[in-house]
Amino acid sequence: MCGIVGYKLFSKNTTSAGENLELAVQTIAKRGPDTFGIYSANKDIGLGHTRLSILDTSANGDQPMSDPSGRYTLIFNGEIYNHLDLKSLIKGTSLKSSSDTEVLLHLLVSHGISCLDKLNGFFALAFYDKETDTLILARDRMGIKPLLYYSDKDQFIFGSEMKALLSFPIKKTINQQALYWYLKLNYLPGNLSLLNGFAKLDPGHYLTIQGAKVEKHPFVHPKKEPITPSDYDSSQSALVRLLDQAVQKRLMSDVPLGSFLSGGTDSSVVVALASRHTTQLSTFSIGYREHSFFDETEYAELVAKKFNTDHTTFSLTNDDLLNDLDEIVSYIDEPFADSSAIPTYILSKYTSQHVKVALSGDGADELFGGYYKHLALHKALGSGLSNVVIKALHPLISGFPKSRSNSISNLIRRLDRFGQMLKLDPVERYWFLASLTNNPSDLIKSSIPDSDISGLKNNFLNSDPDLNDYLKVDQQIVLPGDMLTKVDLMSMSNSLEVRVPFLDKNVVDFARSLPSDYKIKGNERKRILQDAFKDILPNEIYQRPKKGFEVPMLHWMRNELLSELDNTLFLEDILEEQNLFVTKKVMLLRKQLLSSNPGDVHGTIWALYIFQKWYKNYFL
Repeated sequence: MCGIVGYKLFSKNTTSAGENLELAVQTIAKRGPDTFGIYSANKDIGLGHTRLSILDTSANGDQPMSDPSGRYTLIFNGEIYNHLDLKSLIKGTSLKSSSDTEVLLHLLVSHGISCLDKLNGFFALAFYDKETDTLILARDRMGIKPLLYYSDKDQFIFGSEMKALLSFPIKKTINQQALYWYLKLNYLPGNLSLLNGFAKLDPGHYLTIQGAKVEKHPFVHPKKEPITPSDYDSSQSALVRLLDQAVQKRLMSDVPLGSFLSGGTDSSVVVALASRHTTQLSTFSIGYREHSFFDETEYAELVAKKFNTDHTTFSLTNDDLLNDLDEIVSYIDEPFADSSAIPTYILSKYTSQHVKVALSGDGADELFGGYYKHLALHKALGSGLSNVVIKALHPLISGFPKSRSNSISNLIRRLDRFGQMLKLDPVERYWFLASLTNNPSDLIKSSIPDSDISGLKNNFLNSDPDLNDYLKVDQQIVLPGDMLTKVDLMSMSNSLEVRVPFLDKNVVDFARSLPSDYKIKGNERKRILQDAFKDILPNEIYQRPKKGFEVPMLHWMRNELLSELDNTLFLEDILEEQNLFVTKKVMLLRKQLLSSNPGDVHGTIWALYIFQKWYKNYFL
């Protein structure tokens, strides 16, 4: 796991960016504190790398890495789990290391971009051919690793994090369409960036930069014939086998390795399978002493005991959580407002004191239908009696207090959203349930054309979606934009590599081939995953409601964080001067926050707060 950054200059009049490259590498040093390196064939090209040494920790694995001829150079962030198998494609090549980087370099030299679809792992890479002056960038098929870039008529700049790109002299202006989607979702979907001229490389795509010409292409192509799943029982067996192989591959490491363990099904499955292949597995979880509604450590400890892991629980107080807030917010270099980044950061921080690599259960919900919104969307496609009853009772339900702070008010909140969702067409239902702010235009001064909003939506959903279509959108938007961004930022800020077995190439292809009723049937979410491991996991984890990786944000905002919000966000003079938001609407959010019926307002407030902190760090 590492960080990459680089540039290619198009104009002879452009100032050399060499000094900026050194600064850019320093900004992402936490991604790879072990070694760093810079390559520059001439003043028009520069590649920088900072390394977290996992495989072959010797200097033989350092980057930038060039082939013996010096013609080709690679910088690479990620892991290729099948690199030993891929050695057969470069027979006769003399390797000086046992790293996956060197195998990948020679694959690119001998096979070009056609090798990308053969890679099973996660990566963001830049590959330079000095003879043809061609730069190739590529990002893994699921978007596990980030890759951002900026391009204008004079230059092309790329990197693992926005802060690296901003080390170069680039004019910064707000992308108003991206601001709309950020406030709607609390993260940025697709390839959007909040700054004009910036973009994210789409998962499963590569860029070629030759001269001043930049072209983007997919390297992942849909299978012509869909896989026909076997019967349900056989599919369960196949899922266990594929996941077991995926976990085993991700135990490959030359440094200490462990696993996150929340006590939910997904991380418990990963731990159960990992324990088959190692007798020295360390597991880690966090809990909240003062907020039992959000605490799941008792279930994590049951799983750890069953599989005999070396388990550590980090039991946190409000002060523990809030003490790291400034550091967390400061590391966010492009607005990202999923508040579960806070516990992810803290779990990564404590885990990194014990191991250098951690397995995670991320991705299972998006593949197999694990969220309440998936159940709601599935039910809305039917014509059951419950839909009729909730639709009829919705005016009454909507009048009750709603929040995420306890089980009753959270149930009312979900029923209210389900009732609202039933009134919408199948496409708009998805966007309604995916959104925390249903109408961000009320908050933004600039008018966003309806065609821009519908244009993005139409890229992802057809007019007659089924459950698998909804899940595919989550895999294209929620995973790379939210879940994987969160894990990458928060783990890398603590120099910890996180591996996600559920997003193994073979597991993903298999999950996508399954019919909807293998994933959700009745009220059972992630049906096949739950059933496949029922004889393996403790019964207790099946007898409790699903909880997200959440923090008591509403409580904080009404108490410990209120003065910080008042000093950062709820400032009429600053809002007017900024001229981005409707001041009156923003100030009304404070009133709703302190009311008896806050709903999900804390999500919108958190998004605005994160934006203001980012704006102060990068614009003022």
